[in-house]
Amino acid sequence: MITGKSKGNKLIAPKGLHTRPTSDNVKESIFNIIGDINDDALVLDLFAGSGNVGIEFLSRGASKCYFIDNDINSIKIIKENLVRTRLLNQAFVYKNTADKAINSLSSRRLVFDYIFLDPPYENNFLIPIIEKISFNDILNDKGLIIVEHKSKLNLPGCIKTFIKKDFRKYGGTTISFYIQGRLTDENSLSRDF
Repeated sequence: MITGKSKGNKLIAPKGLHTRPTSDNVKESIFNIIGDINDDALVLDLFAGSGNVGIEFLSRGASKCYFIDNDINSIKIIKENLVRTRLLNQAFVYKNTADKAINSLSSRRLVFDYIFLDPPYENNFLIPIIEKISFNDILNDKGLIIVEHKSKLNLPGCIKTFIKKDFRKYGGTTISFYIQGRLTDENSLSRDF
């Protein structure tokens, strides 16, 4: 279920085991933690699945969102969900791998305020993808990377130019938040934004 200006719209999700949409409780918690979204915010939803989180960003005021997924069924569902929520004109939807998409977005000199990552739990994509985001410099200096991952995976406090600012566990799911900077005693895993 979506909140914000598209409140009340129920999204559809791709069928099968390849997509695991972010639960409403986890999604609500993410947005409670990050607070208000600036109306000029640019968002990247990698491994977008149903587009659930990117659509929530748009509904809560973000200007534009890029949705990337490598599955054609997910791409169709994202577009259908954007039509349902009347947010299609604020969205760019691409079928691509995360790796190639980051190269493409970088070559277009796009820099994001929020990047949401929710890759398949069984793959080891996260650290290489975060390293690639750093290398390609596609996160704003004050931007935020939000990572949904299994709680068994303990992501490091520092990945290239990013530090883990916070993390929250919800049973078998953990959300980790990374910002630009260096790991110091002052900013190490503090619980405020």
